[in-house]
Amino acid sequence: MEYELAITGRNPPAKYVYTNSINPSQDPSIPLPLLEIPVIDFAHLVAPSELERLRSALSSYGYVMVTNHGVESSLMDRVRLVFKQFLALPMEERLKCQKEADGFEGFGSDMMVTKDVPVVHDFSARLRLTTWPEDKRQMKYWPEQPHDFREVLDEYSSKLLVLHDATLGAMARSLSLDDDDSAFLNAVREGGSISARFNFYPPCPTPDRALGLKPHSDGTVITYLLQDGEVEGLQVLKDEQWFRVPIVPDALVLHVGDHLEIMSNGEFKSPVHRVVLNPERQRMSVVIASFPEEGIQIEPLEGLVSGEKPRLYRQVKYSVVDQVGYYWSGTRVTDDARI
Repeated sequence: MEYELAITGRNPPAKYVYTNSINPSQDPSIPLPLLEIPVIDFAHLVAPSELERLRSALSSYGYVMVTNHGVESSLMDRVRLVFKQFLALPMEERLKCQKEADGFEGFGSDMMVTKDVPVVHDFSARLRLTTWPEDKRQMKYWPEQPHDFREVLDEYSSKLLVLHDATLGAMARSLSLDDDDSAFLNAVREGGSISARFNFYPPCPTPDRALGLKPHSDGTVITYLLQDGEVEGLQVLKDEQWFRVPIVPDALVLHVGDHLEIMSNGEFKSPVHRVVLNPERQRMSVVIASFPEEGIQIEPLEGLVSGEKPRLYRQVKYSVVDQVGYYWSGTRVTDDARI
């Protein structure tokens, strides 16, 4: 299988290799600078001052580090562990969760819709699973081994669902949408979904010629990221410069998705980011991301459009296939929707 090449950590085949360095103007001996991402104490988000810090950070960076989020560090460690154990299983066991060629869920490479356009593939392996609503879970893709994988993911995703809903409410309040702090949440709760994505990035002997994830912004509402506890890899583009995202112990990385940027009428920014590879060490991460209902029209909220704040985005229809196309073509729905 193609993704097995990534798991073994061997030199990337040609389809994963960029012709030029991923940092053509950067001296490879000098690391990129760290981005000082604001840290938000979720327990204090009831305070107006902390809501303003949240608004400011998401308007400027599109990212925040969230602490006191209600997820125990022991559970975060268990989530990392069960995925590590899954990757260590024999091939035949992992293949029980293999995704279909044109499918979205399961273990393997992402669906591609740009077959006639040559693209460089991501040097990584992924396991995608819908976690909410529960009746949309496709359990045939949920690993039965290790034995506690399903239990751990169920517990983690349940806690992240609570955090997700509270986060969208806080975002609405930070923009003074006090009369309807469920405005953003409704885009997910009314027919939308939440998925987990487990990412594995193997060591790569040529990290300047391959990427774990190519530069992109997320076609989500919001994304919560559980980083590797030891190995950096996430980088964000700000002011035309790539920055490293630090690892903050026990924190979750929250960032804005494209569709929240549109709904917020540009008040929140969906950041462009990528994942680089380490020449010696593997890296894992776990994403929990929310998505609107398939086919729904996404547009700026009425409460965020006025004579002083004109509408910045036209109405766009959410489509999973379109989002995959944006990713592989290196384009963004926010650019297409911009008025």
